[in-house]
This record gives sequence, structure tokens and C-alpha cells, in this order.
Amino acid sequence: MIDAEHYQRVLGDELRKLRRGRGWTRKELNAHLQSEISLQTLATYELGTRQCSVVRLVELCVAMDELPQDLLAKVHSRVFTEEPGRVRVDLRRVVAEAGPELTPLRRWAEGRLRQNGVAMPGSPARANTASRPPAAVPGSSSTPTSSAPAASSQPASASASTDEVSFDFAALERMAELCGLPTAELVSHLRKLAPA
Repeated sequence: MIDAEHYQRVLGDELRKLRRGRGWTRKELNAHLQSEISLQTLATYELGTRQCSVVRLVELCVAMDELPQDLLAKVHSRVFTEEPGRVRVDLRRVVAEAGPELTPLRRWAEGRLRQNGVAMPGSPARANTASRPPAAVPGSSSTPTSSAPAASSQPASASASTDEVSFDFAALERMAELCGLPTAELVSHLRKLAPA
């Protein structure tokens, strides 16, 4: 089943990446379009809060010199490569971009990356966590070092990269508790930290 809201958000994110990749503002993109679109409408497409018609999507792609099928392939890949009920995150993005509300997640991600031998430029070394591997959260590859439960007998599915991890609902609930956030809010944060 397709989650239409999630699909629209991912499509909007890909449109925004495409525009920014050209170095354009929304106003500059608008100047390249065949028909006039308000800047507010462009913003709602990029935020995924407004549906974009097929004709409008093609127009946006043509203006940015992108084949519509290539853009949709990126969206499809992001939406459908996640296993149902799981949220996939890029650990490097967690370390680099997670806000203060996600401090427990960021600390765990740093430990996980160190454990996997992944270099983290610009990340301060933490001597007290570098020598011990992070514990695992049920349904995830691992979780925060300090207050995480023991490893589950059913680990998460293997990720394609040591930089990525996939959380199931139980792991998301535990991480939300550690971060002091509602689970839905945590999922919203994590979707922004998904692998590109």
C-alpha cells in the first residue's frame, strides 16, 4: 500500500534537491517554467503538502533538465526500498544533522560508526564510548550505548552499508523514550535523516 503523504514528501524533497543542485532559488526556477506558478505553490510542492499534477511535474523536470522518469525512480527507490514498518536512517547524517532533541540517537550513531570503523570527520572523539560497542535495540541493528536494552534475538535486516540502519516500531518506541519525544515526532525527524 502506498502512503500518499509520505510519497508526496519524498517527491517534494527530490524536487527541492534537484532545484538546489542547479543552484536556483524558487524564483529562478519559476523564470524557467513554461507557465506561471506562484512561489508559494512551488514551496508547497517541495514540502509535499500539495499534490503535483503529472503535467506540472513534467514541466518542473523539463525546466531543470531532468527526465521525469529519473526523478520518479529516485522517489520510488526511497519510498519502496524500506521494509514495511521500518524506518531506515543514514548514521553519518544523524551525526552531522541531528538536533539537540536527538542527542541520545546521535551518541549511539557515533558509537555505531566507530564500531564499524567508519571515519567521522569533524566529530569529536569520545574516549568513554569508543572502546565499547553499542548495545542493540530489539528490531534495530543497535541502539544508544548508555541506557539501551540488551540485544534482541531477532536482529534487523542487514543493511547495504555500515553507514545505515533500519529501525522497527519497537526500536523506534525505545529511541523515542530515550529522546523524550513522541514516537511520531521521532519518525518525522528520522525520515529527514534517511539515506539519499
